[in-house]
Amino acid sequence: MEKSSRAVFAERLRDVRERLRGLTQAQLAEKAGLPSTSISHFENPEGTRKPSFDNLRRLANALEVTTDYLLGRSDDYVSIPVAMDALYRDVQNLTDVDREFAQVMIKKMLEKNQPKG
Repeated sequence: MEKSSRAVFAERLRDVRERLRGLTQAQLAEKAGLPSTSISHFENPEGTRKPSFDNLRRLANALEVTTDYLLGRSDDYVSIPVAMDALYRDVQNLTDVDREFAQVMIKKMLEKNQPKG
């Protein structure tokens, strides 16, 4: 029997919160700017409360996953733009010397993965 979209959302929300991000319901609520009771309701697969679009976006942003993943529409939890934004932020915090080193390492990885010939 196929899971309902409600059950998929509840399961994915809890899994990302606990396993990927290591957050409690209260911590996620604080990051998302929601009451902690809302997180509990959203994670209950038998519950009737569904997040509004705005709250869905807040949850996805707080967990750094896509809304499509939480809704079960995609199995990729991180979008390329989200990953690139995080990479860009990290690179901006490097020293000039470390940034140059990272650039050399990226070029080496690209060369390594190019087909031989």
